[in-house]
Amino acid sequence: MTAAQDSSWEAGARLRVLLVEDDDGDALLVEEMLADTSVPFALERVETLAAALAVPLTADCVVLDLQLPDAMGLTGLTRLAQHAPGVAVVVLTGQHDQATGVAAVAAGAQDYLVKDQVDGPLLVKALRFARERKRAEQVEQQFLQQQLLARENARLERGLLPSPLLRDPHLDLTSRYRPGRNGSLLGGDFYDAVELADGTVQMMIGDVCGHGPDEAALGVALRIAWRSLVMAGMPMADVLSTVERVLVLERIEPLFATVCMVVVAPDRRSLRLSLAGHLPPLLLTPGDGHLLSGERLGVPLGVVDGAKWEALDVPLEPGWSLLLYTDGVFEGRVGAGSERLGHERMAELVLDLRHRAGLDGTALLDELIARAERLNSGPLDDDVALTLLSHDPRELRR
Repeated sequence: MTAAQDSSWEAGARLRVLLVEDDDGDALLVEEMLADTSVPFALERVETLAAALAVPLTADCVVLDLQLPDAMGLTGLTRLAQHAPGVAVVVLTGQHDQATGVAAVAAGAQDYLVKDQVDGPLLVKALRFARERKRAEQVEQQFLQQQLLARENARLERGLLPSPLLRDPHLDLTSRYRPGRNGSLLGGDFYDAVELADGTVQMMIGDVCGHGPDEAALGVALRIAWRSLVMAGMPMADVLSTVERVLVLERIEPLFATVCMVVVAPDRRSLRLSLAGHLPPLLLTPGDGHLLSGERLGVPLGVVDGAKWEALDVPLEPGWSLLLYTDGVFEGRVGAGSERLGHERMAELVLDLRHRAGLDGTALLDELIARAERLNSGPLDDDVALTLLSHDPRELRR
């Protein structure tokens, strides 16, 4: 059933109305009121709430009688809202039942109408306003959900991206974190650095396999566990074993994590390196640089029960810098084919940027990511975490 189009209504749009009314006279009255207006409409009528709930609702608005054979008062409204939470509802009441109509609006209906006090224009106005009010409510609800999600992500981000606990004024730590291009704000990469009372600096970077909130939450748990164990003075090998136990207990599916852990001696002349499935750091010196050895590369955390990780001792010369990274920065493509950058060419790129462009610290990390994205012809697919620890005995950093 349709009527001529009104200029105030959306061009070409019909107002789709579902009438839930068991009284034939009242139903005919609603139909005639709509027909007397110039608004295009499509009216469908059912006599019981059960019939309205039997199929998915596609109407723009439901006109609901509050006195139905199978639903009295607010019961019908509650069940209808559960069945189709996105549909606007206008309730019909009798003269003696206006209080119930008001209660229905408070319970979620968009409006109420008294049967013998409504005409065509008022009915159409109520239906149109109900639809727009419902849309506004949905937009507001989505906005609130996004705000909640943003706050949750911010809490996770604070857990993933901590404030390093370094006191040595000769040390400078620069970090960069980029989630993959899947639209998420967070990934499974994490890092941390802590200086102990004796001057020892413990540093780590890790990567939980996969992306999303579950991996991010697990990354936060592993990082916090690592920091707590390190600050408690636990030996390096025991730290990795205990962090692995945390991973196994906290994961909700068979996830694993790679970790690179470094302990820098108080005199800054040596470091001890442990690799749990993670590629070795890049050691930069004033005149050159090279990737540290991966000969003692162990298995990732969460793969083999009772795994052990052997440490490698590395001497350091004055003016060193150490770059820890996750695989996202070097797994990007080179050109249009399937060729990947790889961690060795990534190291060459870092050395080139450092020597030719004279970049250091923040600029070096930013340009490394930018170059990797250009080679990839777009944003990198995987999460990227970079952290650069530099030591300069000649001048104070802070």
